[in-house]
Amino acid sequence: MAKKDYYEVLGLQKGASESEIKSAFRKLAIKYHPDKNQGDKEAEERFKEINEAYQVLSDPEKKARYDQFGTADFDGAGFGGGAGGFDFSDLGDIFGGFGDIFGGGFGGSSRRKNGPVRGDDLEYTLNLTFEEAVFGTTKEITINREENCEKCHGSGAKSGTSPVTCDKCHGTGQVRVQRQTPLGVFATVSTCDKCGGKGKIISDPCPNCHGSGKENKRKNITINVPAGVDTGNVIPLRGQGDHGRQGGPAGDLYVRINVAPHKYFKRRGNDIYIDTHISMAKAALGTEIKVPTVDGDVIYTVPSGTQPGTRFRLKGKGVPKINSSSRGDQYVDVVVEVPKKLNDKQKEALEMFLEASGEHKSEHEKGFFSKFKR
Repeated sequence: MAKKDYYEVLGLQKGASESEIKSAFRKLAIKYHPDKNQGDKEAEERFKEINEAYQVLSDPEKKARYDQFGTADFDGAGFGGGAGGFDFSDLGDIFGGFGDIFGGGFGGSSRRKNGPVRGDDLEYTLNLTFEEAVFGTTKEITINREENCEKCHGSGAKSGTSPVTCDKCHGTGQVRVQRQTPLGVFATVSTCDKCGGKGKIISDPCPNCHGSGKENKRKNITINVPAGVDTGNVIPLRGQGDHGRQGGPAGDLYVRINVAPHKYFKRRGNDIYIDTHISMAKAALGTEIKVPTVDGDVIYTVPSGTQPGTRFRLKGKGVPKINSSSRGDQYVDVVVEVPKKLNDKQKEALEMFLEASGEHKSEHEKGFFSKFKR
């Protein structure tokens, strides 16, 4: 290993940061750990290489000398303590909660299950109308959540009794076993099978919760929905999820918003869009139209000569921006309607319009080039 590229061993580029080195070692050590590859000599040698590379690159002084001189053969000595020159004492800190992947932790660092445990988070989908989402509203919802048992107050033991400390793990919730491996002595920490990792045993369980310390309850919660929410938005309600265990905090409730579509309005961000239909005569002559908005009808003057597809803007008539006094706009798309059937008076009027415009009813009577020239 003296001439091996330690960065290459960990799959890194030279000059990798401390966090990159730690992350790369963690992934490779999990993959090639002897407990996961029992009897695989190649994996065992690979694990040794990975550990040796990490022992050098994780030490600022050794890493600096390695980067400078390109060798790890410092004074001909091994790196760290432990069997065979390897130091596994810090593996538990590196793996954290991943210690139980191999049935235990490194050096007794697996997470204790008898400590405070945070309650689970909950989700709820809240359906709103278009107007409720635009202007905001107050809603009362009902959820089912796990709360501390009213009878035993979360202890799980029958009233008048208390849980007793587990005599196998002595209240730690874990049992520790040391064993010899080719890489040295490993201490395996696993959950106590007698108390299930709780550290305590309930001899006389609560008849209400059957020893769980929890019960499901229906809870009414009032939600203040701010103006401007839209489908996909989430309102977090801290501490409104399942209650924690062993004194742990409650989880959160996440309220997901779903807004029903509107019959006329279409929303894009904070802007609202609507179509308005007018006759071709009104589009040509100009007119006043009544335009619906979320605030009520407004009168808008359509100028003469308005073309199909013209878009008008009603400033500030859109959706309020969340936690802001400003609003989006409303856009009105003009749809010019051409009548499919005409009565005699209408036909006569349009023919007179064509004549006044110097046009002919049958344009095919003129040649292409004459029309092009005109």
